[in-house]
Amino acid sequence: MKFGKEFSSQMVPEWHETYMDYDYLKTLLKDIINFKHKKNPHHVHGHHLHRKFTLYRTFSGLLSKSRLKRHHHGHGHGGGHFSDSDEDIEEGLKSAPILVHSASHGYETTFLMTAEEGGEYEMVFFRRLDDEFNKVERFYKEKVDEVMKEAVMLNKQMDALIAFRVKVEHPDGWPWEERTVEMTRLASDVDNSAAAVAASTPAGARSMKLGGQAHMEAIQEGGSSKAGKSDEEDDDEELEKEEDKVVPDVVAGDISRLKAARPSPIEVLDRVKMNHTKETPRSTIKSVLQVSNTELKFSRDNLRRVEEKLRRAFVEFYRKLRLLKSYSFLNVLAFSKILKKYDKITSRHATKSYMKMVDNSCFGSSDEVNRLIERVEATFIKHFTNANRTKGMNILRPKPKRERHRITFSTGFMGGCVFSLVVALFAIIRTRNILQEEGQKQYMNIMFPLYSLFGFIVLHILMYAGNIYYWRRYRVNYSFIFGFKQGSELGYRQVLLVGFSIGVLALLCVIANLDMEVDPETQEYKLFTELLPLLLLIVMFIVLVLPFNFFYRSSRLFFLTCLFHCLAAPLYKVTLPDFLLGDQLTSQVQALRSVQFYICHYGWGDFRHRTNTCTESDAYNAFLFIVAAFPYVCRLLQCLRRLFEEKNAEQGYNGLKYFLTVMAVCLRTAYSVVDEEHKFVWRMLAGIVSAIAAIFCTYWDLVLDWGLLNRTSKNRWLRDKLLIPQKKVYFIAMILNILLRFAWLQTVLDFNFSFMHRQTMVAVVASLEIIRRGIWNFFRLENEHLNNVGKYRAFKTVPLPFNYDEDDDKDN
Repeated sequence: MKFGKEFSSQMVPEWHETYMDYDYLKTLLKDIINFKHKKNPHHVHGHHLHRKFTLYRTFSGLLSKSRLKRHHHGHGHGGGHFSDSDEDIEEGLKSAPILVHSASHGYETTFLMTAEEGGEYEMVFFRRLDDEFNKVERFYKEKVDEVMKEAVMLNKQMDALIAFRVKVEHPDGWPWEERTVEMTRLASDVDNSAAAVAASTPAGARSMKLGGQAHMEAIQEGGSSKAGKSDEEDDDEELEKEEDKVVPDVVAGDISRLKAARPSPIEVLDRVKMNHTKETPRSTIKSVLQVSNTELKFSRDNLRRVEEKLRRAFVEFYRKLRLLKSYSFLNVLAFSKILKKYDKITSRHATKSYMKMVDNSCFGSSDEVNRLIERVEATFIKHFTNANRTKGMNILRPKPKRERHRITFSTGFMGGCVFSLVVALFAIIRTRNILQEEGQKQYMNIMFPLYSLFGFIVLHILMYAGNIYYWRRYRVNYSFIFGFKQGSELGYRQVLLVGFSIGVLALLCVIANLDMEVDPETQEYKLFTELLPLLLLIVMFIVLVLPFNFFYRSSRLFFLTCLFHCLAAPLYKVTLPDFLLGDQLTSQVQALRSVQFYICHYGWGDFRHRTNTCTESDAYNAFLFIVAAFPYVCRLLQCLRRLFEEKNAEQGYNGLKYFLTVMAVCLRTAYSVVDEEHKFVWRMLAGIVSAIAAIFCTYWDLVLDWGLLNRTSKNRWLRDKLLIPQKKVYFIAMILNILLRFAWLQTVLDFNFSFMHRQTMVAVVASLEIIRRGIWNFFRLENEHLNNVGKYRAFKTVPLPFNYDEDDDKDN
C-alpha cells in the first residue's frame, strides 16, 4: 500500500481536515515535475512520484535515522522556540536551499533559490507546506491544552477517590501503626512499577522535560499529590544525570521518599459532593421532584459506582492520548515523506533543515503526551487492576478484533442455504399447486402472518449489515457514534451471519410445515406443525436474553439495554443509540402486530383448529391501536425528555412530528376495523392527517436528519460536505424516501391486485418501510459523523463522580 492511502486510512475520521494535506502537496510536486519536463525533457524522466521496483531498495520504515535522532533533540516546545541554539540551526541551514524562522502567525520558510528557473513553483510548495505545518501545530497545541486541563481534573478526582476509599475501609479512623505499614507496602509496590516503567522507557524519552506544563501524576494511595509531583521531578533530574544507573536510582530515591510521605488528607472530602447524573429512573424522579442528594455516603456500593465511573473516564482519557500520539506520529512521518520526495525531484537537500524545525515543534516531540501516557498507565494499573499490569493494559489497549475465516465461510454457507431453501420453497408451492387449493386463504390469513415476522426481522438485519458495509467504506465512525465498547462492534459479516441464520431456521420451519400438511402420513401431527413458528420464536428469545458469553454477548446486551431504555422512556437519559433504536421500532409496526397475533393465536387456543377468532375480539382490536402507536409514543416521550433537559425547541418540533404520526396511525387503524357504512368518513380523516404527517416527516428527514436541501451549499440542494462522491446518489435517496414515505396510501386507498393476497400486500408495504429505514440510517449517521467532524469531536464525554466546590476550583 502506498503511503498516501495508508496515511488516509490511519487518520482519526473526525480530525481528517486537521491532518497535513499530503495529496495536495503531491500535486504541487507534480507541477514542479511537469515544469522541468517542459524545459528539459531528456533529463527529468527519472524524477517522478512512481515507486521503483527493485530487490535492493533500502527499507525506509518507521525507524529511519532521522526518526531515531528526533528524540535526542526534540524536547522544547513551549512558546514556539527551538531547544537547540540559533547558531546550530543557522549552521545546519548553510547548505540548505531554505531558511526556516518563526513569525507572528507561526513558522515561515524562505526559499533561497527563487532566482533559479522554476523557483516560483518550489516557493509555492514551501508556502503551502508552512500552512499545513502551522495548521497541524495549532490543532495539536489546542488538544494538548485540553488533555492537560482534563489531567488536572482527574488528579483531583483520584485524590477524592483515595480519601473515599480510605473512609469506606476504615470508617472509625486509620490507626497510625496500620497506616505506616500500609505506606511501606505501597512504597514498595509503587517503586516496583516505577522501576519497570523507567527500564522500559527509551533513553531519549527519559531526557525530555515537561517545561513547566501540568501533567498527570502517578498517584499513590495514602500519599499526597505534592509529594508525588516532587518525586517525579527529582527522578527526572537524576535520570538526566545518570541514565546508565536509572533503575537503581529510582528504586532508592522512591523508597526513601515514599516511606516518609504523609498520607493524603481525608479533609479533601469536605470540599467534595457526589455528582449524580440523571441516567436512571430514580435519579430522574428525584430531579423532577427537586430532591437533591449530593451528600457523601461512605458505602461499598457508592465506592463501586465511583470506581466504575473513574475507570471509564481513565479509559477514555487514555484513548485520547493514544489518538493524539498517533496524530503526531502520522503528521511527522507525512512531512518527512513529502520532503524526501521534494529532495528526490529537485536534487536539493531541504529535508534535514525543515525536519529540524518539525522535530523541535510541539507535535514533533509530543513530550507531554508521552509523559501523560506513562502516568495514566501507572495510575490505572495500581488503582483499578490491583497492580496487575497485564489486566490493566488489556483494558486500556483492547486488542483489535481479527476477521476470522470461519466467519466468512459461515456467512457464505448460510447465505447459500437461504438461497437454496427459497428455491426449494417455490418449487414445492409450484409442483404441489398449494396456492390453488381450498386451504390457501386459510393458510395466508393464519400462518403467513406468523412466519412474516421472521421475514421482517431478517430484512432489517440485512439492511443494517448493508449500512455497516457502506459506513466502513466511506469511513463513517459508526462505532464511536453508537458508543460501542472498543473491539466489541460487529462487522457486516457477523451481522449477515445472524440474519442468514434466522432466515435458514424460518425457511426450514415453513418447508416442514407445508410438507407435513401435504403428506398423508404426517397429517395427524398437524398440531406440531402449528407450533413450529412459536418454537422458533421462543428459541430466538432465549438466545437473545441468555447471559452466557457466546453468540456476541456484548452486542446482545447493548441491544437489550437500548431496548429497555426505549420502553422505559422518558425515565432514562436519552442517548443517540436509544432514539435511533426507537426510530427502528417505528418501522417495525407490522412486526409488532405479528407478535400481538402470536399472543392471541396461541394464547386463546386457535392454533388447535387453525382458525382466526382474534379479529372478532374487541380487546384484540383495541390493542391494534396501542401496538401501532407505541413506538411513536416512545419517541415522543424521548423528545419531551430532551426538551426538558436541553431546552432545545427543535426537540419540541420533533415531538410534534411524532404526535402527528400517532394520530395518523390511529386513524388508519380505525379505518381498517370500522364498519362499511362509516369507512368513508374515517378514510377522509386518515388521508388528511396522514398526508400532513408524511409531509412533515419527509421535510424532517431530508433537511434536519440528513442535512440536505441547502440552497446556499456549494453542492446545490445538498450540503457542503459529502462522503459519497457521486452526487446523484443523494438525489436518488431523496426521491426514494419520498416515495416510500407515502407507501401508507395502500391502507387508505385499498390497492388490490388479483394475483396478490391482502396479507401479502401488507407484508410488501411493511418491507418497503424497512427498506426506507435502512436508507435513512446511512444518511442519518453520515450527517451525524460530519457534525462530529465539524466540531472535531472524536471522544465521548464521561461524567465524573465527584464535584468540587467552586471556591476550591478558583483556588486551584
